[in-house]
Amino acid sequence: MNTPQPPASPAVAPHPIDPAGGCPHALNARLLAQGPVAEVILPGGVPGAVVLGHEELKAFLGHPDVAKDARHFADLQEGRIAPDWPLRAFANAQGMHTADDADHRRLRSLVGNAFGVRQVERLRPRIEALTAELLDGLGRAAAEDPDGVADLRAHFALPLPMEVICELLGVDPQHRGRLHELTHKVIIATDIPPAEAMAAVRDLVELMRAIAAARTERPGDDLTSALIAARAEDGDRLTEAELIGTMRLMLVAGHDTTLNLISNAVRALCTHRDQLALVRAGEATWSDVVDETLRWDGPVSWFPFRYPTRDLTIGDTVIPRGTPVLAGYTAAGRDERAYGPDAARFDLTRDGARNLSFGHGAHFCVGAPLARLEATIALERLFARFPDLDLAVPEPRLAHQRSFIGNGVESLPVRLAP
Repeated sequence: MNTPQPPASPAVAPHPIDPAGGCPHALNARLLAQGPVAEVILPGGVPGAVVLGHEELKAFLGHPDVAKDARHFADLQEGRIAPDWPLRAFANAQGMHTADDADHRRLRSLVGNAFGVRQVERLRPRIEALTAELLDGLGRAAAEDPDGVADLRAHFALPLPMEVICELLGVDPQHRGRLHELTHKVIIATDIPPAEAMAAVRDLVELMRAIAAARTERPGDDLTSALIAARAEDGDRLTEAELIGTMRLMLVAGHDTTLNLISNAVRALCTHRDQLALVRAGEATWSDVVDETLRWDGPVSWFPFRYPTRDLTIGDTVIPRGTPVLAGYTAAGRDERAYGPDAARFDLTRDGARNLSFGHGAHFCVGAPLARLEATIALERLFARFPDLDLAVPEPRLAHQRSFIGNGVESLPVRLAP
């Protein structure tokens, strides 16, 4: 097997990505100071690039000569990627998120209706009821702790979107804990050994197949049953691999990103009490909180992969055909050229470019309306129920996820009362 070779003679040495990731903002600022596109070395020694600037990322995400299908990944197709490369799960997945053009439209049409604004709004009563139940549990956890501390991530921010997306997909309750564990390993935890990552991919695929088999035997009023029915009606509309890949995408995107969105918003409000006061005074809305959190500290940092189908100039940088490119969402959110010299400040009254945290173009996140609804309800009800809620430890001491893809914290200890 040949060794992947980076583009010749870069003006700036490629940045070697740390698999352990961590808080991305200092690194983003340093790379953005050098330019809106950076060459990187992905874990495993694979050359790639990341688009960091807001306008450059917007142009890249919507460019007609940028593909999602890994048949355009030159080093992979030409045999220069190791079989145990830990990021193969992103390149090899089949589904809506890795399809292009007609295939993408075909697959998106099968799930799009379930995530339309009207359909999502019908979920509001269930989200509100579940939020109330989880806030009760959060209160009990704090009351049972000698110091009055509870992990908001574990008791609230994680189970809320997990329960909603699992109910939407028809996932039986006994699978939900294992699903979070496996999806975290496959998608978020980029620092685990390759063998562990590959084993998690296999286990997740098998669990998806078991969930699909259960819905085949006992169809219900859920998205998985609808996908299976579409496949039974016309096998050309959805292959088994596409079914599994689409289910996996819905589960991961439907809970991990919203988990980080809620957690990051709570951290932001607790460390910017003046902004929380604006909401309480009616000078800003909870929707403003969601939007500014998406921009300022979005739930996804650098997301893989897209591939130019020809040598492509983005900004002043030529990205060679077939390069695996990461979308630098957290960097674009603090790009001073888009948001001004105070882009690093959390400000609910900010005017500026629309943030790109849900993507742009044909692959704009189909679940964006659901994530916004869940986060808005969660934050409004959380601070109404516990108006004195605050972090139980200084924010800099919170352990960040060991990931360069996800952007969140491992736990979020809070006190619900002074």
